Amino acid sequence: MSNPSTRPGGAADLPLERIARGTPAYFRMSLALLIAGFATFALLYGTQPLLPLLAAEYHIGAAQASLAVSLSAGAMALAFIPAAVLSDRLGRRPLMTASLFGAAGLTALSALLPGWGPLLAMRALIGAALAGIPAIAMTYVAEECETSSLGAAMGLYIAGSAIGGMGGRVGVTLLSVAVGWRMALGVLGMISLVGAAVFAAAAPRSRAFTPVRHDLRSFFEGLGRIFRDPALPWLYLEGFLLMGAFVTIYNYTGFRLLAPPFRLTQSEVGLIFLLYIIGSFSSAYVGGLADRLGRHRLFWALVAAMICGVALTALRPIVLIMLGIALITGAFFAAHSTASSWVGRRGGRDKAQASALYLLFYYLGSSTLGSVGGLAWTRGGWPGVTAFTLVLTGAALLIALRLIGVKPLAQPAPASAPRPVRA
Repeated sequence: MSNPSTRPGGAADLPLERIARGTPAYFRMSLALLIAGFATFALLYGTQPLLPLLAAEYHIGAAQASLAVSLSAGAMALAFIPAAVLSDRLGRRPLMTASLFGAAGLTALSALLPGWGPLLAMRALIGAALAGIPAIAMTYVAEECETSSLGAAMGLYIAGSAIGGMGGRVGVTLLSVAVGWRMALGVLGMISLVGAAVFAAAAPRSRAFTPVRHDLRSFFEGLGRIFRDPALPWLYLEGFLLMGAFVTIYNYTGFRLLAPPFRLTQSEVGLIFLLYIIGSFSSAYVGGLADRLGRHRLFWALVAAMICGVALTALRPIVLIMLGIALITGAFFAAHSTASSWVGRRGGRDKAQASALYLLFYYLGSSTLGSVGGLAWTRGGWPGVTAFTLVLTGAALLIALRLIGVKPLAQPAPASAPRPVRA
């Protein structure tokens, strides 16, 4: 690895040109991250509002229908480590671009597939193709941006994820009512192909990337450094628990509100995903706030807010249910933004592996706990879902309180001050 305070392949006395807030390069980075986050969540969770429709069409239960989401998330999680290793060799930006084009194209093709089995197989392929975006985004930002701009940049990526989660779900829901769920998925894929082209044009070329060829020894040495860190393993567990709780709430809210006593329509249930816009604002705002106040001081409060939201969903008035989901959404995306930048900050020279491991646990939480939540719904209805998610978020709060005592990393002083990128 090259010295992080010098240009890769350049003279030791030339400082790196890090991307700083307020510069044209930061604007391009922000646009690219918004597009990447939008497309990732729209493509990954576009089938979530369709679960009741899929269950009815293929005569399957809620837990089995949730595989249309869980298989994508699981395949993505398993592909994170290979994607991170490949990015160390090929570069961050090229792999993210290829992943985005591949996942968008496969989503468009999924509209043509007959049968439940082929659809599930394609959803798994889409998840694997998407792995190159979230697995690399944190590393790309951590390498290219100034440390003082890292939290805000990651907040924008998470904001794009929230907007994509909202726009993809609401758009797919409304299209499915008008033209059917297959056409809705096809349109989602085509729109994402346009987004991939915008990302390729906007994303700044890497200045701080140095190619690395891994062997088994270097790979396991990196893992050893990561798991000896006093914060990283706990942050991985946080991602697993919080994502599992979040996906469980959204997976089965539709089943609850379509049934008595609410009896909402499919379009009305789909509009619930408009609440994702709260996550876009909270992640962007809290990302910058965490840079100033310290992630260890802020994180526990976000988890506590998520617990309050889960408790509100247990109540019967639909206004309080919506308020609870809104609070869960804002707190979750803010917590994810905080944890993501925290992992990137502590990863050091193992940034790619550290970020990939965080996301591995994060999406395994979506895949495994999201499906287990289906069993909670089948056996206990919404009280069962509430109890299950309170156990997950309660454990996450205990870990967050433990992380308060972890000493923040000192910021190393470079040999010469980095120059912000102006163009």
